[in-house]
Amino acid sequence: MKNFTKILRKAFFCACLVLPPLAGGAGSQRAPETKAPVTTTVTTSKKFLLWLHQLKKEAAAKGISKAVINDALPDSMQPLAAVLERDRKQPERTKTLEEYLAAVLSDTRVNNGQQNMETYKPLLKNVSVAYPVDPEVIVALWGLETSYGKNTGGFNVVNALATLAYEGSRREFFRGELFKALKILEQERMPASSLKGSWAGAMGQCQFMPSSFSRFAVDFDKDGCRDIWGTPADVFASAANYLSTCGWKKGELWGRRVALPAHFNRSLLGLDKRYPLKFWNSKGIKLPGGGSIPLTDTKTTVSLIQPDGAGTPVYAVYNNYRVILKWNNSTHFATSIGTLSDKLKGPADFK
Repeated sequence: MKNFTKILRKAFFCACLVLPPLAGGAGSQRAPETKAPVTTTVTTSKKFLLWLHQLKKEAAAKGISKAVINDALPDSMQPLAAVLERDRKQPERTKTLEEYLAAVLSDTRVNNGQQNMETYKPLLKNVSVAYPVDPEVIVALWGLETSYGKNTGGFNVVNALATLAYEGSRREFFRGELFKALKILEQERMPASSLKGSWAGAMGQCQFMPSSFSRFAVDFDKDGCRDIWGTPADVFASAANYLSTCGWKKGELWGRRVALPAHFNRSLLGLDKRYPLKFWNSKGIKLPGGGSIPLTDTKTTVSLIQPDGAGTPVYAVYNNYRVILKWNNSTHFATSIGTLSDKLKGPADFK
């Protein structure tokens, strides 16, 4: 029965890809100014409509069909107030790395990850053969990005990107992502209503921006759909393809906690400083328990980072850590992915 249900769901998704264009829904309009509510609302609406018409002309010039343009960018579209609010009020980082790790690596997340490692073990093994990336890292990314597919975002991606391209904090970046989203609709024959994601336009269970989808999304189950929204095979393979393409080395460490000796030369810290493990051992760098760092690869160059400054945890980070940073350029994120993957490591037959 479970397999039959999956087949029905998959058939429905793929059928959506060949449906005629559907009408897009209008988004929320910005709240009017207090002093002149009617005038401000009308002016904003007209200004956006003029901008939208120009955008449609540019999209047509880029080869997007009229049917896709009309479906994805209806004249009824307006900037989404919820998107602008999130863009303008992104919280500043206030948590230390250790506080962040404690918050995102809950027992529930770890337990769910371990269960998913077992549930999808055959599929993960196949993906790991096709794209040489360790299965626990794929699942760790899946877990942190969307809680294993549970929180993928409910925004209309095209409307969200149009909002950010019109008056967001990084208009040119989101304008480029918007055109790539339209290309996806054209190439995948998807109705715009099915392109759901975060307020910033990240899509599916692996939270790909449209540019990442275009480059890395994979139809691993060969059904004609690059379905990163509902098909685990495509989700896992797409994430693995991203990491593999960016230089992931299967079987190698991402990093580890280390301890600094007294009077350590702090000018050696930082991602821009890379030295062999033998060098770090000569400088007195130890494992937290006091042992020396194993010389697993004498050709490996390693950096030491201390994200929260003197007196806080230090990590020796390897090439794979830098690959995670290409996914999300945040030391907090990269360290959490590495730490979660360590907690999810399965038996040796994954390797």
